[in-house]
Amino acid sequence: MTKLLHMDSIEGNYIKEFDATVIKNKKDYVCLDQTAFYPLGGGQPSDVGFLQWDDKKSEVKEIIKKGDTIKHIIKGEKPPEGTKVLGFINWDKRYSHMKMHTAQHIISGIVFDDYDARTVGNQIHAEYSRVDFHPVSFSEKDLEDIENKFNKIIERNLPIKIYEEERENLEKRVDQQRCNLDLLPKFITKLRIVEIEGFDICPCAGTHVKNTSEIPKINKTKKESKGKDRDRIIYSLSQG
Repeated sequence: MTKLLHMDSIEGNYIKEFDATVIKNKKDYVCLDQTAFYPLGGGQPSDVGFLQWDDKKSEVKEIIKKGDTIKHIIKGEKPPEGTKVLGFINWDKRYSHMKMHTAQHIISGIVFDDYDARTVGNQIHAEYSRVDFHPVSFSEKDLEDIENKFNKIIERNLPIKIYEEERENLEKRVDQQRCNLDLLPKFITKLRIVEIEGFDICPCAGTHVKNTSEIPKINKTKKESKGKDRDRIIYSLSQG
């Protein structure tokens, strides 16, 4: 089993390089005893980067999670089992995903609070992202209001933390529909929580920033209708 270094705390989301040992070498992938690479899932792309060992270096094209197996898809030579390696994450892409994913939590919270609409899908990208909501039909004025509220929230410099909590405890202190807790399978009893202090508490396995001050203001939003009472918000963040 591979230890996911980003899971335990918010600090783990900022690991840019790490050491590990190869525990499995297959046709097109390797498994490591621990990794800071984020695997594809939850609407967030996997990290990319490279592995280095001895005088060799190979590209990590994608990370895929299959049960307890974390596959590092490798382009080029693969390090043999038992090899000590250094992993290096493409930080620019990872950090963009972190900012975008935390921004998505903020947008989802605003929309639930102000329009009583739930998040029913999302996809994170480095340059833009999108969130689907139901039931709702946004006007252009609604989009403007969401942007303004979002920008005010990030200016509050709210700290963000990650921790584990028993499901039964979380159910007692949150609105289960606001964080889609009621949609998680009942057999999941321990949850990884991402908390934006004073604004949002949500089960999530993704990567996030430490403080809302790290998130740029929304640069642009637009909406698309995805069916009856279902709208998609597509957003991008300002550069720098």
